[in-house]
Amino acid sequence: MTILQRAGRITLAVAAFGLVSTGSSQVSAQSDIDLTDAGNQIGYAIGVNIGQNLQQQQIISNIDFDAFVAGMRDAVEGNVQMDDQQMMTALQTFTQQMEAAQQNELAANQAASEEFLAQNGQRDGVVTLDSGLQYLVLVEGPAGGTSPTTSDSVLAHYHGTLPDGTVFDSSVDRGEPATFGVSQVIAGWTEALQLMSEGDKWRLFIPPGMAYGEASPTPAIPPNSALVFDVELLEVQ
Repeated sequence: MTILQRAGRITLAVAAFGLVSTGSSQVSAQSDIDLTDAGNQIGYAIGVNIGQNLQQQQIISNIDFDAFVAGMRDAVEGNVQMDDQQMMTALQTFTQQMEAAQQNELAANQAASEEFLAQNGQRDGVVTLDSGLQYLVLVEGPAGGTSPTTSDSVLAHYHGTLPDGTVFDSSVDRGEPATFGVSQVIAGWTEALQLMSEGDKWRLFIPPGMAYGEASPTPAIPPNSALVFDVELLEVQ
């Protein structure tokens, strides 16, 4: 979901949060709410769920939290201090701000990825393909090993990081290799796997356009981020 789409759901999220926000903003659940009570557990769980969603949508971190809580309390108490037009204007302003922030983030991440790949391509042993995909051979498998096609599945170990080394996914860390179709992964993997043979271990440097681009599947991967994967091809299935 894009920031624009998230911003468009602000009124729904605020309304839902208002349903469970009847207490003071200063209340500490751990010290003032009895979470052994079944009713309190329900209310608390709903509040945590909605709060986490708002945080994941980058709404809470971009507004004044005290004003947010005041608006919820006024809505519950029937004492809203802005008319519909004022609130619509405020929400439209917020949407525009979020759109601008998103575009700035996309541009900055794209530029950083391009710079990383340009510098990385100058390193000894790094091969840059016409597609922009880069790889470094870490281990060569036995001669004559089988290479997969797009109709095959493979068993592989992988370790995925951002260019700064931050790990976002790793079958190595989990201690269990993964099985997947060659055509069912990101484009950078699909191209690289067909060039590898069983037993090979490569480090892939994947441009944003061959990874997730602007549509990151997880907050752990910024939009328009280049990705780095160590991939060991264990078996073609």
